[in-house]
Order: sequence, then C-alpha cells, then structure tokens
Amino acid sequence: MKLGINLGYWGAGMDADNLAVAKEADRLGYAVCWAAEAYGSDAATVLAYVAAQTERIDVGSAIFQIPARQPTMTAMTAATLDSLSGGRFRLGLGVSGPQVSEGWYGVKFDKPLARTREYVDIIRKAMSRERVTHEGAHWTLPLPGGPGKPLKLIVHPEREHIPLYIAAIGPKNLEQTGEIADGALLIFPAAEHLEETALQHIRAGREKAGKTMDGFDVCPTVPLALGGDDEASVSALADMFRPYTALYVGGMGSRKQNFYNQLAQRMGYEKEAAEIQDKYLDGDKEGAAAAVPQQLIDSTTLLGSVDRIADRMRAYSEAGVTTLTVNPAGLTLDDRLASLRAGTEAMERAGLA
Repeated sequence: MKLGINLGYWGAGMDADNLAVAKEADRLGYAVCWAAEAYGSDAATVLAYVAAQTERIDVGSAIFQIPARQPTMTAMTAATLDSLSGGRFRLGLGVSGPQVSEGWYGVKFDKPLARTREYVDIIRKAMSRERVTHEGAHWTLPLPGGPGKPLKLIVHPEREHIPLYIAAIGPKNLEQTGEIADGALLIFPAAEHLEETALQHIRAGREKAGKTMDGFDVCPTVPLALGGDDEASVSALADMFRPYTALYVGGMGSRKQNFYNQLAQRMGYEKEAAEIQDKYLDGDKEGAAAAVPQQLIDSTTLLGSVDRIADRMRAYSEAGVTTLTVNPAGLTLDDRLASLRAGTEAMERAGLA
C-alpha cells in the first residue's frame, strides 16, 4: 500500500500551507498529491502549480468534473499536465452531483453512468492519438452535416497511458469503474465495510471486462489527525470532523438523492443518516454534526497516536486498499506537517513501507 495526500479545494485561505504540505509530502516519498474542484478553484491550475514546485510526487485530479468540460478538452488538459509534470499526472473524473451539475454548469444530471462511459471512451481515443469519432447519446464527434472533421490530439503526452480514475460511491458506478477505469477514488471508506460497500462491485466490473484486480488502484481518502489514544483524546479528534461528515451525509444533495447519505446507510447507519440529513436540511448544522456517530467518524479517519494510526493503516491494507490518500489535519501548518510525517512513520510501524 502506498500513501497519497489530498489538498482539497484551493482558495480557502491556506494556499501557502497547502503548497508546503505538498512539498513535504514530495520529500517524504508520498506517491500522489490530489486536488479537488467544486465551484471555486479549478483543479488543473492547482496541479500545474504544485507540479512545477515538486520533483517526484504524482499530481492527480480528484476530481475533474465531467459536466465542466468537453471530453476532448479534458484529454488536452491531461496530456498537457502529463507533459509539464514529466509524466506525473493521474486523471481523476467524476460526474459531481445534481446541484453543481445543473446549478453551476447548466448540464442536466441524467444518466450519469452512460455519460461517464462515453466520456471515458472519447478520452481514451483522444489520448491514443487516433482521429476521434464518436456517436453516442451525449456526444457526437464530429457533428454531422457541417465543416467538422475527425481530429487527433497534436500534443504528445509524456506517457502512452495516463492512469484514469473515477470517483464512485454507488454499486452500479463502482462496477462500471472497475470495468472501464484504472482506479477508483473512494470517500468515507471504512476498512471493516470496504468489501461489501465497494470492492465486491469493483471486482464484478473487472470480471465483466475480463480483468482481475491486479493493477487496479483502490484509492480512498481519509482525514488524518495526530493525538492521544485515550477515549477523551480520540473523541476530541473525532469532533474536528463532525462538520465535515455532516456536510456530506446531510447536505450534499437533496433528500431524495444524496450518495453519501446512502453510503452511510449501507454501512449500517440508516437511522443516524436520516437524522443527520433532516437536521442539516432544516438548517440545524450544529445539530446535524452532533448527530454523527463517533464510530462512523473513527472508522473513516485515521485518529490518535502513530501506533493507533498504524493499526488502522494495516486494516486498510488488509481490506484491499492500494493507495491510501490522507488529508493531514491540524490547526496550524506545523500541526498538518506533523500529521503528514506521522503518516510515513505509521506506515513503517505497520510494516507497509
């Protein structure tokens, strides 16, 4: 199992700190540095900035939003970032959610699986530098009856094959991801539930494509916070992530369509997930955070001493994780760097380095 970091969203007032974290992760030998986008900073610009100031660490989009870009534009961006970084780019994709897709991009959130499959197919064609033609329900290239003609990418990527990941939560999306991608970006992963919530579906997709799990990157993101092992210390660390968990389980989507809420239910928190969502959507964000079970937080984060974190890392590795992406938490830059260094130390103590 390898380690990665996730810088999250740029522009939240910690940009200088984020760059320092990325540089330290590069020095420590972390495998990949991911950046996200929603409706603020874009990930491509951030990744170019980080790649220019690091040497070894891969840079990856977690995620580029599918409704934000035409697939050929994404192929162009991927090829450019791979070239600028010296072959260190990983392409992560996701459909985002209904509110962002329709509210920010004006793109109808319908048939996300079919849209993703077509998107990946077009990108694969473009990245192979063949002339791109495509006839599908969502894209037609070139447009018929006009001056357009099949074109091919004129930039040569650093590598023939750029790793392609898909952010997936639901069973059908996970299965398709196993079928068409090189890796899966997971969120709120509990090692104890990883098989039934994710891996069995990914494996089914790999089998459908005539492939095994060999070479497929199972890449969940978990917050990491360094502290004590006693009950009070772990509880205090867990409290740091209550608003974060409540936001996703309660507020990311509508009552009818919230993928993170559905995931919490599949992990056995049906009643709690409903209460968190009700309170969050009714405007009681503090009540929603208070309703998040500590066990849900503890099982989807790395909290406590280096030894406790090492135990959790070992559990993730045994569950089938191949790249564990951490989001090092802390009130100051020094705290975040300490959490980052604890990650490498924990890997060594777990016997995984």
